[in-house]
Amino acid sequence: MSFGTVTGAFVVAAAPATSPVTIYPAAFFASYQPNTALDMVGHVPGFTLDTGAGVRGFGGAAGNVLIDGGRPAAKDDTLDETLKRIPASSVLRIELIRGGAPGVDMQGKTVLANVVRRKDRKATALVAVAIDRWYDGRLDPALRIEGSRRIGVTDVEASFRVGKSIDDGAGNGTRIQHDGSGALIETGPEHSAGAAGVYKATLAVERPVLGGKLRAHGSLSSNPYDYLQDDHLVPGGERVENDRQNQKTAEIGLDYNHSLGAKASLETVLLQQVGASYYTSDFAAPGDIEHFNLDKKTGESIARITLKASPSTSLSLEAGVEGDFNWLKDRTVYVVNAASVTVPAANVRVSEARAEGYATATWRMTPKFTLESGLRVEASRIAATGDVVSRRTLAFPKPRVVATWSPDPKDQIRLRVEREVGQLNFDDFAAGQATLANGAVQAGNPNLTPQRDWVFEAAYERKFLGDADATVTLRHYVLTDVIDRAPVYSSSGVFDAPGNIGGGRKDEVAFALTLPTDKLGVRRGQLTGQATWRWSSVTDPTTGLKREISGLQPVSAEAHFTQGVPKLKMTWGVDVFDQWRQTYYRFDEIDTDKLKTYVSIYGEYKPRADLAIRLMVENASGRGFEHTRQICPGPRNTNGLALTDIRNLHTGRGLYARIRKSFG
Repeated sequence: MSFGTVTGAFVVAAAPATSPVTIYPAAFFASYQPNTALDMVGHVPGFTLDTGAGVRGFGGAAGNVLIDGGRPAAKDDTLDETLKRIPASSVLRIELIRGGAPGVDMQGKTVLANVVRRKDRKATALVAVAIDRWYDGRLDPALRIEGSRRIGVTDVEASFRVGKSIDDGAGNGTRIQHDGSGALIETGPEHSAGAAGVYKATLAVERPVLGGKLRAHGSLSSNPYDYLQDDHLVPGGERVENDRQNQKTAEIGLDYNHSLGAKASLETVLLQQVGASYYTSDFAAPGDIEHFNLDKKTGESIARITLKASPSTSLSLEAGVEGDFNWLKDRTVYVVNAASVTVPAANVRVSEARAEGYATATWRMTPKFTLESGLRVEASRIAATGDVVSRRTLAFPKPRVVATWSPDPKDQIRLRVEREVGQLNFDDFAAGQATLANGAVQAGNPNLTPQRDWVFEAAYERKFLGDADATVTLRHYVLTDVIDRAPVYSSSGVFDAPGNIGGGRKDEVAFALTLPTDKLGVRRGQLTGQATWRWSSVTDPTTGLKREISGLQPVSAEAHFTQGVPKLKMTWGVDVFDQWRQTYYRFDEIDTDKLKTYVSIYGEYKPRADLAIRLMVENASGRGFEHTRQICPGPRNTNGLALTDIRNLHTGRGLYARIRKSFG
């Protein structure tokens, strides 16, 4: 196996049976009739797409897919959207890298997919029109236009997307309230509806410059959202809440790769992003009129440089440095019955100057054993002004070791030990969004410390029945300075806020399966699924008792089946997302959300290679949503249960239709 470094991409040649790289040529996916690289990635055995984290900085936001051996440099463009813009006809092969390989930047992942495009790809264009019709008569249209073309040595890509979608956590149902003894207080019907929009344009230009490759990109996006909740309670009367928000983002960036000979390369990334958003909530009930408004502006500047070297075919080295400057400015107004209420950290400006240095070595010690080790050191200076004035300097080392053993072509064992440091969410520093109808106003806390952990991970992967693949992963986390919910006291009362609540632990068992069904008698079919079980323990800051981490789902699972039927020129499938639960432990209440099982059934007809017509029944299971609040009149450790508020909603089915026409 040999790796090239001219552009940071790698080329696999005659890999041995125990190679960490498995090649899936385009022909492997033909029976599934994929339209895009995203469709192809979804059928790679033993791979689950991770689109990355929405964090500040560039290094920590990586997903687990490379394109031509390099990571997409845009942050405002999600990885799945990037893959949607790559036509399946442009993909030469997909390479699955498990456990690390010399010359490959694993980006902190243990499994990566590399989408290798054809060098002779032609100019392409796409127009896709779609519409959703929902149970209540709402219509959600969508339009996607994109294209790419090579002009001389310059590649140009552009896209435009506009659409609407409903909030499936809203719907019609009942709301019922009991007092602490279980006696009925009030009940009645509830109607709620939410709708989100997306308006986004992107442009990217790539060409050779000074012996290297330069890529420039830019994007503009707007994401409005509107929510209405109307309760008719007896005897309490009507309660109405209307929430409106919009997030606008602009981004420009440069990514330059340059060869430093046959065994080394240099990559430079520059990125600038600015954003503005507003959130408004109005609530009206008999004797209670409330208004909440949040205006927020953000900015992020990133400079990153990485040096890669491959002294031999079995050893690769990588080192670099990243510098970021981030800022956020929040202004919050909360009014109850025409009287202003002071919320802690309502008007705050937060800035962060952060630097990170990193070095990684990947050594293929034997054909069966690979060792990856690395160290990142992060230092930051965070300052807050406004309602709260603070200034802190933080520094954390983040070592990492991954060992991969492939005793034979069918089995692989991966072990990982890593020091992880969470990133402080700027939104937690200032007063946040409010759901007034549910009594939730979140205060800010500029004095947070990043959550840290040691994670110990072991994974066993087994290939069987040809292309079938099963993986079991065990993880154990030793947590420090867990960020959870905690009370914040002020002159105007006690508010719920994010806070550091001490140490804790978390354990996970994850299972993933890819099963082609040909040998089970179902031709050209594939069943994939994944499930994760989680256990956690922290000390509640209010009661002093042990409990699970807020917002952590104990179980999450999904399964997908798809089958190609070439004789009918179609593909059909079923997607199932299992029900889940998550609970938030606030100082004066416990909130539990339960989302029921979601099922969609689809079929796609391709009369020609350049035309696809898709029909889908969304939420075929009629998934419902339940939100329960167990409320105390004060801190839970000194006050008994006063009120239980249960909202049980159901979202109906939808019918989705899309016509996709490609050119070139």
